[in-house]
Amino acid sequence: MAMTPRQRKLALTAHVTASVGWLGAVAVFLALAVAGLTSQDVQRARSAYVAMEISGWYVIVPLAFASLLTGVLSAVGTTWGLVRYYWVVVKLVITVLATIALLVHMQPVSSIADAAAGAASSGGALHEPRVQLVIQSAAASLALLVATALSVYKPQGRTHYGQRKQYQQRTRPEAADSAAPAGPAPLR
Repeated sequence: MAMTPRQRKLALTAHVTASVGWLGAVAVFLALAVAGLTSQDVQRARSAYVAMEISGWYVIVPLAFASLLTGVLSAVGTTWGLVRYYWVVVKLVITVLATIALLVHMQPVSSIADAAAGAASSGGALHEPRVQLVIQSAAASLALLVATALSVYKPQGRTHYGQRKQYQQRTRPEAADSAAPAGPAPLR
């Protein structure tokens, strides 16, 4: 599926927008997790956890899926391909694993937000899950930064599939030239 230059630019713009938005939203999520864990103001901590749930479900999850979808679309529609270069494969794996981890991670976020919204919640309640939110958010930020770096630096290295495709593209014009008759067949 070859895209026109306009389609490629549109797909790339959508992918960069979703990916940068995802990274930025995770950075805000991390800031809220740190604020919720360290704040001495119980109301501020509660508010942070409620905001984390809302931003997680309504901003981060949709951006993760948008980044995954637009990334696959961009890869399939360009010469980079989805499995031709190791950096694309690694970036795809990071994105898929980060999206799965996010979905698994959102259930505890909702539980903590529900507890924080309750009147009986105190600043010391659910300490371990709150620490995990900070650690997991920091890990997500790092994973997304690695994916971003891969996109910028595009380290060389073709997969075996990519090497085979490159070989086929190089030999195809030669094979077509040698297979084509040079002129009319001689009469016998």
